[in-house]
Amino acid sequence: MSKRDYYEVLGVSRNATDQELKSNYRKLAMKYHPDRNPGDHEAEEKFKEAAEAYGVLSTPDSRARYDRFGHAGIGTSAASDGPGGWPPGDFGGFEDILGDIFGDLFGGARSQRRGGTQRGADLRYDLEIALEQAASGFKTQINIPRLEGCEPCKGTGAAPGTQASVCNVCNGVGQVRFQQGFFSVSRTCHQCRGTGRVIVNQCKSCQGQGRVNKEQVLEIKIPAGVETGARLRVVGEGEAGMGGGQHGDLYVVVNVKEHEVFERQGNNLYVNVPISFAQAALGAEINVPTLDGEENLSIPEGTQTGSIFRVKGKGIVSLQGSGRGDLFVVVSLVTPTRISRDQRRLLEEFARLEERQKEQGKSFGSKVKEIFG
Repeated sequence: MSKRDYYEVLGVSRNATDQELKSNYRKLAMKYHPDRNPGDHEAEEKFKEAAEAYGVLSTPDSRARYDRFGHAGIGTSAASDGPGGWPPGDFGGFEDILGDIFGDLFGGARSQRRGGTQRGADLRYDLEIALEQAASGFKTQINIPRLEGCEPCKGTGAAPGTQASVCNVCNGVGQVRFQQGFFSVSRTCHQCRGTGRVIVNQCKSCQGQGRVNKEQVLEIKIPAGVETGARLRVVGEGEAGMGGGQHGDLYVVVNVKEHEVFERQGNNLYVNVPISFAQAALGAEINVPTLDGEENLSIPEGTQTGSIFRVKGKGIVSLQGSGRGDLFVVVSLVTPTRISRDQRRLLEEFARLEERQKEQGKSFGSKVKEIFG
């Protein structure tokens, strides 16, 4: 069976750039790699085919010969290496092509392959605060349980005065290489777990782990204007890394509790305020609640239930520092469940007057004033 054109295999044109070749090969390698398709012989063959094509086209000399003579141009010169001039016993050169996304197939992140250090894990802390605190901002202390570097061994895991020895399985590399088909794959060393070092005399304080559990008290500042779901990053306050590696970060996730009076919408606040029939009909001066205390509000005569009034600058400070939101007062007319004799007499008189004056076109407010005014 004749081989397919290498450009066709990678899905590129014959004048494709090196970056296009690399990008398309990366996609094919991630799609057809045997570790992602266990037992799929067809996927393995496609993976080999793509690797062979890239092995030829990624090298200027072999690509030039292929462009001029086709498969015949690279067959003889590459006979000692294998198909397409790609060495069958070494897959290491392709690890850089696949990058960090595909790095787990070659034994994990490169940062762990030599030296044994590893960045510590990031931590999350959920902080519940009141609306008043979100509006004004504040400082608070939080307790963070986390893994800290062991002080006696300085995070090495070895007993003080001793040190870890080089792993005899991976020779300190942290990776072991094995053959899979006609290419080789790297894995994290099972003995040293990728550190490249083996601890013979363990530190008694941390039992050779290099880290111990501790609780850290931190003071953090919550800025004014935060909303539910806001994430505040505190650099370097996560867990300590393995082998003396740097700390991860701490993410404080804010949850603003619902308020019993105010409803927040962005930087604006909404509040429901009940008013009486007389206040709605005749108009009134009322006090409404704000986060800063009570505020006077004028209710015009003839106000309907559900009417909304704006009190400027009494909302929430913008997190971006661009001013402050407003307070919107929603008034609702309250019907009394019990009334006195005098109230009933006045209301009955109002009802009779309303019937007589329906055709006279007098305003609702003027009729009310005739009785209550």
